[in-house]
Amino acid sequence: MNVFPFRVYYLFTELSADTPVQAGVSASKKYFKRAVDRNRIKRLTREAYRLRKIPLKEILEAKNLQLAVFFIYTGKVIPTYTEVCEKMDIIITKLSEQIVQRS
Repeated sequence: MNVFPFRVYYLFTELSADTPVQAGVSASKKYFKRAVDRNRIKRLTREAYRLRKIPLKEILEAKNLQLAVFFIYTGKVIPTYTEVCEKMDIIITKLSEQIVQRS
């Protein structure tokens, strides 16, 4: 799934562990040469996801599913926190819709 500036890969499986959601984050070294910049993007993404994952987690637990999700930042400039939050809302909504459609 693509929600610019993120590309999102996800995989649903049957719930086998204690945690219904596993998440990973990446930023390209090609566009962000300095590790400080990549780390900033990853911190912003992780925080936005952390604050918005609760509804997703509840849906997964109700459906007895586990989700592995990976966020890749594909933009070429460092985003602001509000931009990341807006995009994360869209991503979480789309993932929730995918969960509902599975059943």
